[in-house]
Amino acid sequence: MQLEKNKSVLERFLHAFCFEALAIGISAPLAAWLSGESMFDMGVVTIVIAIMALIWNMIYNTCFDRLARRFGWVKTVALRVMHAIGFEFGLLIMAIPFVAWWLDMGLIEALILDFGLVMFYLPYTYVYNLVYDRLRARYWGRLVVA
Repeated sequence: MQLEKNKSVLERFLHAFCFEALAIGISAPLAAWLSGESMFDMGVVTIVIAIMALIWNMIYNTCFDRLARRFGWVKTVALRVMHAIGFEFGLLIMAIPFVAWWLDMGLIEALILDFGLVMFYLPYTYVYNLVYDRLRARYWGRLVVA
């Protein structure tokens, strides 16, 4: 029988850091091109949101994992979709004021721009976490119980 090891603070940090680094590399150039904003401004926006997301990721996933263990949730497609939506909604609420301030736009414009980023991050979050969970289960997250 094999059980999953609890995630350490270091593992949670590395999970979130790798998630954000890859996302910035993809989303900043794409957002600059689609929005017409400068690469610098979109780089700043994506980096600051990534820092927000890094902290939020550790808090959100710790709470989510505790709830999953407590209630015996299985990581089905539906649960993973709910997980991704919950994460992105929380981040959206935090990011909109910064985006509006940095890009000197109204909250509605910032919401629309941030919604565009969410359209990238929702599938990205789902795929990243699915791949991570599978790699973790196979290579470094197993606890063998005899």
